Amino acid sequence: MLTLHFSSNTRSQRVLWLLEELKLPYNLNKIKFHPSELKSEEHRKRHPLGRVPVLEDKEIIIYESGAIIEYIIAKYDNMDLKPNVENKLFPSYLQWFHYCEGMVMPPMNTIVVHSIILPPERRNPEVLRQAQNLLKKSILPVDELLSENKFLISDKVSGVDFMLGHALFMSDSLKCVSDDMKNIKRYLELIKNQEAFKKA
Repeated sequence: MLTLHFSSNTRSQRVLWLLEELKLPYNLNKIKFHPSELKSEEHRKRHPLGRVPVLEDKEIIIYESGAIIEYIIAKYDNMDLKPNVENKLFPSYLQWFHYCEGMVMPPMNTIVVHSIILPPERRNPEVLRQAQNLLKKSILPVDELLSENKFLISDKVSGVDFMLGHALFMSDSLKCVSDDMKNIKRYLELIKNQEAFKKA
């Protein structure tokens, strides 16, 4: 059985959402998002830097949320979540799957550091402002994309939704999805009402 090493409000939720969507059996090992548990000797055996998520599948241990999602889809997909290479959606799938970590997550990481993780005296308001502006600019093309599709790349859920959809959800929680991004707002209501998303 699969085991997901998980912390709340992290990229771990992407993987949990996918496991629920595919209705796969799994064990959930909840790890407190604190160095006392993340940097423990036990967890460093799973991930050398003490990060989450980590997935165990029998003798296999894999980390990096995008890699885990690719692994699960390649091995356990029962919903055609990734178009094959001949499908006209394949290039779009690849582009938007990787757009998440390439364009959306870097400014989001900075926002989290300068609004949550660092103590107040070490936070930089100008760095925070710049990161917020960059995140808003980074998700504008996604708002345009969603004017054409129910989900991110088509009218059915795909692997892109577990990556970029979760990033949009987190962007909204950081108040970086403005009211005029109506397509993203509509999409967020859609995924928040998905049973698998609720469970995750």
